[in-house]
Amino acid sequence: MEASDHPTDDFPHTHHVKAIGQNSDLLAAVRQAVAMHAPELPETAFSCRASREGKYLAVTCTLEAQSQAQLEAIYQDLRGVDGVILCL
Repeated sequence: MEASDHPTDDFPHTHHVKAIGQNSDLLAAVRQAVAMHAPELPETAFSCRASREGKYLAVTCTLEAQSQAQLEAIYQDLRGVDGVILCL
């Protein structure tokens, strides 16, 4: 059995959510998806970085996760964002 980085009872904890994709406004779309589950996040909680050739954008959100259910909901909504290819 593989151990989880964060057991289900290890909340709250700082968590980094990353969405990678091809969307001209991926940062805004990720902010909107995350805001439904963590509305108190400041703009500084989000950062983005373009791939070497500029084809993809990676958006990272750092948040204080309150529960596993909250994280699952965030990832579910991120997978529904137009242009998102991968969520980490």
